[in-house]
Amino acid sequence: MPESLPTIAQLECFIIYGRVGNFARAAQEAHITQSAFSAQIKRLETTLGVTLIQRSKRGSQLTEEGRLFLSRITGWMDGLRKIIYETRLTAEVQPVELNVGILRSLGDIHMNRHIAHFRQEFPQLRFNVFDYATYQIHQALTEGRLDVVSTYFVKESLPRKAKPSDFTMVHFCTDNLVYYAPLLQVGESPLTREQLLHYPLVLYPASYYMNEIYHRYFAGTPLEPQIYARLSTPYAIIHYCQQNEAGALLPERLLKTLGYQEGCHQLQDPLKAEGFLIYRKNNPKAELIQAYVEQVLASFRSGNRKSIV
Repeated sequence: MPESLPTIAQLECFIIYGRVGNFARAAQEAHITQSAFSAQIKRLETTLGVTLIQRSKRGSQLTEEGRLFLSRITGWMDGLRKIIYETRLTAEVQPVELNVGILRSLGDIHMNRHIAHFRQEFPQLRFNVFDYATYQIHQALTEGRLDVVSTYFVKESLPRKAKPSDFTMVHFCTDNLVYYAPLLQVGESPLTREQLLHYPLVLYPASYYMNEIYHRYFAGTPLEPQIYARLSTPYAIIHYCQQNEAGALLPERLLKTLGYQEGCHQLQDPLKAEGFLIYRKNNPKAELIQAYVEQVLASFRSGNRKSIV
């Protein structure tokens, strides 16, 4: 009889566990129950004839055999995904998909433009664009649900437990934030941080990274911001400011793209946010992703490109 082999599902479950190191979180990422996940791992261990994960009341961890198997099978799975991707691309069985993640507070209108231009060169491609909060982008990138993401740079820009050497980060923009308040009379001169604190502010939900940018900007000032509302997207914030006597700190580039130049007030102490494209190096679509990155870079500037690898 032919020797039995593990299933792809079993191997994928094991790789997920190796990344997160916890049965409950791994099962959640695999979108199955914890008992079903444990059963997949047990069948894999039975097939291999070795214990891959040591379990105890204190938790679980990879055995020495498990760590060795993880390092070898991860590379094998990456190779398999590349073979499948290249076969589909050659046979044109189905359109190749590129999953692009956009930081919600960054605004996706710019990326939509880049994608429209990019599809002219690659009409067989199917783009899926998702706008997420920071933690959602990190999780989706970790799980492989996104091929490339655009986000403002943060210390935690890469997923937890990720090796920086596994990812490429490419700088693509520096956004200048302005105070957008079309219904307020705030004068023509650039606003100081202290002046801003006397005007009503519309911010993002407390969990959003943009609030960390605001917090750092106002650090050391004597007053707290006057928060009038918290809204989840820049488009909702813009609409709120157009209907109410309140303002918000928003990317000048986004406002200009939308045609909203009236009511934009510069800041005496500039507030900047650095935008980066991030993707995994071993993605089988790496060449396609790189071409997309080049398209985005070309649309922003012709030279002086900065990348972090």
